Order: sequence, then C-alpha cells, then structure tokens
Amino acid sequence: MKLVNIDYLPNEEITEVLGLVKGTIVQSKNIGRDFMAGMKTIVGGEIVGYTDMLITARQIATKRMVDEAENLGADAIINIRFGSSSVMNGAAEVIAYGTAVKIKK
Repeated sequence: MKLVNIDYLPNEEITEVLGLVKGTIVQSKNIGRDFMAGMKTIVGGEIVGYTDMLITARQIATKRMVDEAENLGADAIINIRFGSSSVMNGAAEVIAYGTAVKIKK
C-alpha cells in the first residue's frame, strides 16, 4: 500500500478513486504519565510520555485507515492527513484520513 500526503502519485496513473478512508483511536493518559507531565511543566522540556503516546496513537490510526482501504481493494492512499482533538479531560482522539485509489498496474 502506497501512502502519500500529496494528491497524486508520481509516475503512477490513478485509474479509480474509491473514496475517503479513515482510522481513529481515542487514547487516554495514565496517572503516572500525568504526574510526570505535571512535574515537567514546572521545569520545562518535552513530555516524552505524551510524545510516545501520540506516536503510538498515530500508528494505530494509520493501520486502521490502511485496513479500510485494503477492504475496498485500494492500491494506495493519497492526500493523507492527521488530526487530533481532546474528546474529554484526559483523552485525545487521533484520526488519519485520505483518499483510497486504484493505480494502473
């Protein structure tokens, strides 16, 4: 599966647009991470626990998006975007979305 964040595939011909595909996850923080994050806000710097949590969430959302595209018979996903938002105190949603396409073989 080819994944790109541009709206075309260089050196490839798109033969069919299959539609929007997406993957999402709602990830919650844990109490240990929250405590360490609170301490980090006092002294400054990266909150590595949250960075790792969001990296993992993006990977899961991307996998779910790819699974949906594969179920449609797609060869690639173009124009991929990521978004995130707080859905409640202590939990964030991460979404990956793009356009599933077939390419000329």
